[in-house]
Amino acid sequence: MAKIGSVMTPVGRKALLLGSGELGKEVAIELQRYGVEVVACDRYANAPAMQVAHRSHVFNMLDGAKLREIVELEKPDHIIPEVEAIATPTLLELEAEGYNVTPTARAAWLTMNREGIRCLAAEELGIRTSNYRFASDYEEFKAAVKEIGLPCVIKPIMSSSGHGQSVARTEADIDRSWHISQEGGRAGAGRVIVEGFVDFDYEITLLTVRSCSGTTYCQPIGHVQVDGDYRYSWQPQPMAAAALEKAQEIAKKVTDALGGYGIFGVELFVKGDEVIFSEVSPRPHDTGMVTMISQDLSEFGLHARALLGLPVPSIRFYGPSASRAVVVEGDTDKIEFDNLEEALKEPGVQMRIFGKPEVKGHRRMGVILATADTVDEARAKAERAYNALRVNVLDR
Repeated sequence: MAKIGSVMTPVGRKALLLGSGELGKEVAIELQRYGVEVVACDRYANAPAMQVAHRSHVFNMLDGAKLREIVELEKPDHIIPEVEAIATPTLLELEAEGYNVTPTARAAWLTMNREGIRCLAAEELGIRTSNYRFASDYEEFKAAVKEIGLPCVIKPIMSSSGHGQSVARTEADIDRSWHISQEGGRAGAGRVIVEGFVDFDYEITLLTVRSCSGTTYCQPIGHVQVDGDYRYSWQPQPMAAAALEKAQEIAKKVTDALGGYGIFGVELFVKGDEVIFSEVSPRPHDTGMVTMISQDLSEFGLHARALLGLPVPSIRFYGPSASRAVVVEGDTDKIEFDNLEEALKEPGVQMRIFGKPEVKGHRRMGVILATADTVDEARAKAERAYNALRVNVLDR
């Protein structure tokens, strides 16, 4: 029987968030709705989730000794990884010692890098994926590109939001793609995956929830990425019934293998009725921010509910919805969101400003959400709001 005691008392529950970006912020808010004490961690101060948490710690989460020190200090009931760059061997040790890692330490370890999850899906579970090869150095990389063929996609085995990802279309791109991969990985230079191009009609994120109620699926989410970073998403993505059934079968097979309770963002390519597995995140997904307006329980609410051991008997979908990421370019800690009254004047439009303290290069700083009678109308409405919004990037 699930119990939650009074917050910040000996009978209360405590959650340690490892990663405190915009997704972690929403998870923190949802946990607090259930009276859970939230401690937020990240590599920099004043991260979004830290602004709403009860307490925070700043440290490099790839430092296993420091991670263990914080866990032993806080003694959380739930350790919740919200980013890939975490010392997962330490999580495996902590779980073996009795700590509860969401969804499991093995899931965090396997999905921390693209090698673990790709090998699980393709080699252990027999799920169809794109052709791929791994490379540890430049010579192996050139050999992998030759074997896979051009064009191909190059990604660090550990990165997010498109960092370090590129497409090599010609021989002239190969050297450039290697350098991009070595500069953009979450853990610095290192191993990469070279993937063959997949011929697909569209790609989806299938949010899959494992809870004490069993496995539940959200409506499929379509999305557009630019250089591997999400820009738009919408729900539902129209799909043939056979393709949706196959997508759910693949998602269940992968998430059952990973285990634990929580939400998983399963990324899939779809060509007609054929479905090809791409990646999975054992946590809320950036494209799933659309669920903050499209469902009675957002992906963050579903994650909190499932990891707390509470049932998810159903998910009520409100109707066609869309999201539009607000990406800001510059090098500043002074950013103003302007003309908000025009951006939010249409019915069915919402906005979230993440509260990230600075931009260096480009960074996702907010999201616009919209709902309408059709997906096309929702996307158009979100785009109108985005075009009305002004972001002032001021000098430091």
